[in-house]
Amino acid sequence: MDEPIPVTRAVDHGTAKLMPDVDRARAWLLTVDGAPQSYVDLDDPTYLEFEYARRLAHVLDTAADDGRALDVVHLGGGALTLPRYLAATRPGSAQDVVDADRGLLALIAETLPVDPALDIRTHGADARGWLEAAPDDSADAIVADVFGGSRVPAHLTSLTYAREAERVLRPGGVYTANLADSAPFAFLRSQLANFQAVFPYLVLIAEPAVLRGRRFGNAVLVAAHHEPDIAALSRRCAADAFPARVEHGPGLRRLIGDAKPVQDEDAVASPEPPDGAFSIG
Repeated sequence: MDEPIPVTRAVDHGTAKLMPDVDRARAWLLTVDGAPQSYVDLDDPTYLEFEYARRLAHVLDTAADDGRALDVVHLGGGALTLPRYLAATRPGSAQDVVDADRGLLALIAETLPVDPALDIRTHGADARGWLEAAPDDSADAIVADVFGGSRVPAHLTSLTYAREAERVLRPGGVYTANLADSAPFAFLRSQLANFQAVFPYLVLIAEPAVLRGRRFGNAVLVAAHHEPDIAALSRRCAADAFPARVEHGPGLRRLIGDAKPVQDEDAVASPEPPDGAFSIG
């Protein structure tokens, strides 16, 4: 059998590289300008290499009864890791994947295509623009994992954006986002404040070292109109190779402190990661 070979291609927002995993036969790592974007195992879409992807998956796993099909919007596509995961764990789910980088979507469709029988639709569009055009109460879950390079774009960090997400979600739906920050958490606190203004229930999932301010890292935000299953989330996150803490209630309110929601005119991108935080090679 031919050995898989790396693929390098200029896409809309940089240089994409697909690198085969030497330890897993049909698994690939996607980077854009050296920053890891996705990891996907075509033979086992439930295998999630990145910790933050597992935490987003834990949120989706606990969002509804096991196996129930969901209508899901993914803002940020990468190699379609979570859409493939959800198609395997919740068969029949209808999924829309929105990514502004049409070249990247084309590369993935060509080199790592999804089964056409799966209800996964890709859209080359700006995440916020697509969301603003989406119907009210049309999604059971919104998963936001949008990074321009290694930063969340500013127009996805405002209160207005949070309100659009709430409008598109059904009353029993859940919003979850992959964010990144370090102490003193000015960006992360502002994002929590945005969603606290719109949703009554918030959860934050992150490694203890990140929450204690010892290093820059990912944090997964969860927002809903119903209380998430904290016990189930905590069990799953504690069992991971890199255990994470599930912050909620008074502890999370203390973290938010006096942070205020961010208006569009004041919105900024997430902070630039320190050198080497997310890069490869």
